[in-house]
Amino acid sequence: MLTFNEKSFLMDGKEILLLSGAMHYFRTVPEYWEDRLIKLRECGFNTVETYVAWNLHEPEEGKFVFEGIADIERFIKTAEKVGLHVIVRPGPYICAEWEFGGFPYWLMTVPNIKLRCYNEPYLEKVGAYFDELFKRLQPLLRSNGGPIIAIQVENEYGSFGNDQKYLQHMQDEIKKRIGDELIFTSDGPDHSMLNGGMIEDVLETVNFGSRAESAFEQLKLYQPKAPLMCMEFWHGWFDHWGEEHHTRSSDNVVEALEEILQLNGSVNFYMAHGGTNFGFYNGANHNEEIYQPTITSYDYDGLLTESGDVTDKFFAVRKVFEKYVELPEMKLPIIIPKKQYGEVQFMERVALLDSLNHLSTPQHSQAPLTMEYYGQDYGFIVYETVIKGAYGKQTMTVQNVHDRGQVYLNGKYVGLVDRISGDSRIDVDITEEETTLQIIVENMGRINYGPFLVDFKGITEGVRMGNQFLFDWTVYPIPLNEINHLQFSNCETKENHPYFHRGILTINEVADTFIDVSNWTKGVVFVNGHNLGRYWEIGPQQTLYVPAPFLREGENEIILLELHKHKQGVTFVDTPILG
Repeated sequence: MLTFNEKSFLMDGKEILLLSGAMHYFRTVPEYWEDRLIKLRECGFNTVETYVAWNLHEPEEGKFVFEGIADIERFIKTAEKVGLHVIVRPGPYICAEWEFGGFPYWLMTVPNIKLRCYNEPYLEKVGAYFDELFKRLQPLLRSNGGPIIAIQVENEYGSFGNDQKYLQHMQDEIKKRIGDELIFTSDGPDHSMLNGGMIEDVLETVNFGSRAESAFEQLKLYQPKAPLMCMEFWHGWFDHWGEEHHTRSSDNVVEALEEILQLNGSVNFYMAHGGTNFGFYNGANHNEEIYQPTITSYDYDGLLTESGDVTDKFFAVRKVFEKYVELPEMKLPIIIPKKQYGEVQFMERVALLDSLNHLSTPQHSQAPLTMEYYGQDYGFIVYETVIKGAYGKQTMTVQNVHDRGQVYLNGKYVGLVDRISGDSRIDVDITEEETTLQIIVENMGRINYGPFLVDFKGITEGVRMGNQFLFDWTVYPIPLNEINHLQFSNCETKENHPYFHRGILTINEVADTFIDVSNWTKGVVFVNGHNLGRYWEIGPQQTLYVPAPFLREGENEIILLELHKHKQGVTFVDTPILG
C-alpha cells in the first residue's frame, strides 16, 4: 500500500517518487487507452491519474452506465496491464473543464438541494452514486491486489467553500468504502484555499504551474510532517471559444519541473494527455462578467497531442525524469496513422425547424421553462408561441437566455440573443394579427468552476414584448441523441436558419483524421452517429478530431448541423488546426 513519512511516499515500505500523468478515460476512445497509457509509461511516468465523471455514469437518476467510454474498470485494468499505478479522483465534483464540473444535470431538479455542502438531499444522491462506483473500484484497490494507490476527497474544495462538516462526511463516505487506502485532498497554495480545503489527518497536496518553492513552503506551513506533491502541475492550459490557443514552451516547463523534483516533490502532470470533449460535454467558466464556454478540443498543449502523438515536450520531460529515476530504454508503440481523405460534398439537407417532430416530443407549459424542467440534459431547445394582435414596433427581451438563442417571427430570422455578449433584446415589428415566435436556444456547456456552478439552460426568466410577458408555449427539447429519423432532400437553404447537411465519405482504409470546418460558421458534426462536438468560426480550433474507431471501410455518414451560413462540403485533413 501507499503510505508516507515526513519526507517521502512509501510503496510497501519502500521510498517512491510519484511521477504521475493525468489522462481522463472519458476524453479518449477505449480503443486508444492502451496506446496512450504505454506512451505515458515510456515518458517515465509510474502512475496515471484520472477524474471520474459522475454525469457520464449516471446521466439520468438511477440509470448507471459503465460501458464503452464509461468503462472505468477496463481503463484501470489497462493501466495495470502496462505497468502503471492509478490515482483516482472520484469527485463528486471534478471541475476538469467538464460539463457542470462532472455533476449530472438532474441534480438541479432535486428539491431543496445545495451542492458541495452538508445538504441532505445532495448527500443522499452522492451516496447512491458512490455505492455504484466504489463496488467497481474496490477490487482494483492496492490492498486487494489492484493498481489504485490513492483516492482524492472532493476536488479543490478550498476554492469553493469552507464546510468542514461536508468534507469530513465526504472523507467518511470514501473511507468506509475503501478501508485503509491512502486518501488526499488538493488545493491551490493559498491561505484561504488551504484553510477551506484541508481535512484534519488527511494528506493535502497543492496545484500550481510554477514557483514550486513558494507553493511548497505554503503547504509546509499547514502540513509540516508529510511529503510534497503537486497534484496538478499545469504545464499547458485549455482554451475558450474566441481566445488564442494556449501553449507553453518545453524550456519553461522543464525549468518548473526541475524545481519540483529538486525539492523531492512528487508530481502529477495536468494534462499528460488531454483528449477531446466529444459531444456536448465541454464545460464553461464565468469570471463574474462574461460566460466563457470551453472548446471541443482538450489538447491542453499536453505531452501527447489530442490525437495521441508524442511532442517535443514529451521528450524534454523524459530527459528530466532520467536525472531522478532509472528508466529503461524507451519503446514507443507504432504510430497510429492519420489520413487526408479529401472533400465530402453535402448533397442532402433538411431544416431543423422543419424537423421538430422527427427530433422531439413537444411539451407544453404556460411560461418558457428551463431545459432541466423538461428533463433535457444537453443540446438545443426550441420555444414556440403565438402572439395574437398587431403589436406594432416593440422591443422583445429574452431574459437571461442560457446560452445563445436564434429568434424567428413567422419563419423569418430577426436576430440573436446571446449570453456571451449580454445582448438580450431585439427590436421587432409585429404587423400580423397572429405571429408565430420561435426561439432556438443552444446549451453551450454548464459552468464547471466558481460561484455560478448552478447554471440552468434554455430560457431561464421568460420572454416579453416591452413589459408584457408572453405565455402559452410549446417546447421541443432537442438533445440530438438520436438523428436517424431526419428526412433529407436536396432542398434550398436560407441563411441564419439551422440545417442538417448530409454527405458520404467512402474510404478503403480506416485511420485517424480531422474534419476541417473553417469554411462554416457554427454548429455540430456527427460521423456515423458519433457526436464529434461543436465548431465555431471564432476559433481557435478549426478542425474536429475523428478517431479511426468512429469510421469504417466503405461508406461513412457525415451529418453537419450548421446554424447560420451554409456551404457545399467539408475537407478531411491529416493535421489538426487548433489556433
